[in-house]
Amino acid sequence: MILYGILILSLLFVLIFKTKRSLHMLQQNLYNENNRYLKWVLRNNKQFLDLDLIMLIIAIIGAFVIYDLEILSLSAISIISLIGILLGFMWTNRLKNDQNKKPLVITARIKRLIVTITILYLIPYILLCFNIYDVKYVWLMILIIVAMLYLNTFIVLIANFINYPVERCVFHYYKYKAQSKLKSMKNLKIIGITGSYGKTSSKNILSDILNIKYNTLPTPRNLNTFNGLMMTVNNYMDKFCDIFIAEMGAYVKGEIRGLCKLVKPKYGILTRIGTAHLESFGSEQNIIDSKFELIESLPSDGFAILNKDDTKQVNYKLKNQIKTIWIGIENQDVDVYATNIKCSSKGTSFDVIFKGDSKKYKFETKLLGDHNVYNILAGLACGREFDIEVEDLIQAVSKVKPVEHRLELKKLGDFYQIDDAYNSNPVGAKNACKVLGMMPGIKVVVTPGMIELGKKEDEYNKAFGEQIAAVADYAVLIGEKRTKSIKEGLLTKGFDKEKIVVFNDVRDAYPFIGTLTGKEDVYALFENDLPDTYNE
Repeated sequence: MILYGILILSLLFVLIFKTKRSLHMLQQNLYNENNRYLKWVLRNNKQFLDLDLIMLIIAIIGAFVIYDLEILSLSAISIISLIGILLGFMWTNRLKNDQNKKPLVITARIKRLIVTITILYLIPYILLCFNIYDVKYVWLMILIIVAMLYLNTFIVLIANFINYPVERCVFHYYKYKAQSKLKSMKNLKIIGITGSYGKTSSKNILSDILNIKYNTLPTPRNLNTFNGLMMTVNNYMDKFCDIFIAEMGAYVKGEIRGLCKLVKPKYGILTRIGTAHLESFGSEQNIIDSKFELIESLPSDGFAILNKDDTKQVNYKLKNQIKTIWIGIENQDVDVYATNIKCSSKGTSFDVIFKGDSKKYKFETKLLGDHNVYNILAGLACGREFDIEVEDLIQAVSKVKPVEHRLELKKLGDFYQIDDAYNSNPVGAKNACKVLGMMPGIKVVVTPGMIELGKKEDEYNKAFGEQIAAVADYAVLIGEKRTKSIKEGLLTKGFDKEKIVVFNDVRDAYPFIGTLTGKEDVYALFENDLPDTYNE
C-alpha cells in the first residue's frame, strides 16, 4: 500500500501543476470570452497524445486486471507504480522548466476558480474514502486521478462555467460602483480611444501631453476591457482627476458600444483601422463598424479626432452629428498636420501646422516612427481643444516617454534593441521595418510573425517577409511552423538563405545577435512576441 500511496501523491503533485497551467491559459484567453480558451484547447490537440495518454492506458490496464481477475503480483504492482512516478516527475520537470512570458496572476476570480476545481476533484474521492484499503478501489482512485490529468483543460472549463453566475454578480456590483463614481464627478472630461492599432501608445502619449495642464488618469497598461475600465475607475480614480482617458479594445461587434455605455465618453479618438482580430470579427466591415461605435456614441457637444490618411475613416458615413477634427501627414487638407519628418537613433523631429495658423511649429520627441507622429498629432489636436498653448505642447511632446515594448529603443549589451514586441499588425510591422531601415550598421529582425488575421494571415506574413528583406541583413524567425510565410516572402525577394535563422524560443536570439557585434553597431528589431498560448 506504501507504493500505491507514493504513486497517488506523485500523480496529485502533477495534477496541481497541470491545473495551474490550464488556469494560466484560461486567464490569458480572457476566461473563455468568445470561446477563446476552448479554441486554444482544440488548436493544441497534441496535448491529448502526450504522456498523460500513456499514464491513462497504464491506469486502465491496472484497474481492469485487478478488478476483473483480482490477481497481480507485487513485482507488477511495483513496476506500474514506478512507471507512474517516473512519468509524473517527467511531467513535473517539464512544467517546472516551462518559463512563461506572462505569469498567472492570482486574482480573486482565480481564487474562486481554484475552490470550484478543488471541489470537483474531491467529489469522486469522497465516494471512495470508505474503501481506501481495498486494492480495487485504490486502483479506481488512481484511474480517476489520471483521467483528471488527461481531461484537465476541460475540467477547468467546467469550473469556469459553474462560476459564471457568481462572476456575473461580481461584475454587476463593480459596474454599478464604477458608474456611480463617474456620475458623481460632474466636471470630469472623459476621452475614449479605440482603433485596430496603436491604442495604448496613443493613450499614453495623450496623457503625457495633457498632463502639462491637467491631472489625467489613463487606463493602466492595456486594461481596455469592461473589467479593466471598471478596475481603473474603482481603484485608481480620485477627486483630483480632471481627465479620464479610456482605452477601448474589442474582439467582436458591440463591445465598444458597451464600453461607451459604461464610461460615457464625451470625446473620442480613432487610431488606424486595419485587420487586427479579423478572425474574431469575421469581416473587415465589422471591424470598421465596431471602431466607429465609439464615435457614434459621443454626445453632440463633444468632438471626434479622426485620421484623414486612413481611407477607412474617410469613407465611413457617420450616423450622428459630431464635431470632427482631422489629422494627417500625407493629406494636408486637415486641421492638424505634420511635415518634414526626420527619424534617427535619437528620436523623431517634425513640423506641425494648425489650421487657421500660418506659423509652422517644430516638435521633437524621443519616439520613433510615423505612427507615433499620428498619435502625437491626435494629442495636439485634443490639447488645442482643451486650450493648451502651442509652446506648452512643444514642451510636453519633448518629454513624452517611450511606450514600453512599442518601438522602444534601448541599449542591450553590445547591440541596440528596437523593442516592438508588444504585438504586431500589417501597418505596425511595415512602420517598424521603415524605422529599422533608417538606422546605421547591421540590421536584424527577430519575429514570430503576426496572428489573428484570419484567412489573410499567410498573405500578410509573406508581405512582412518581403518588407524585412528590403531593410534587414539578418532575419531571426521564432517558430518554424508559424514563420513559413515570412520565410517564403524573404526568399521571394532573394534574401540570403544563410542569413535566415530559425529558433523555437525568442531567448535563443540574444546570444545569436551577440555573435554579430563587432566594428559596426547592431540594431535588432524585435517585432511581436506571442503569448504562451502560441508556443510550438
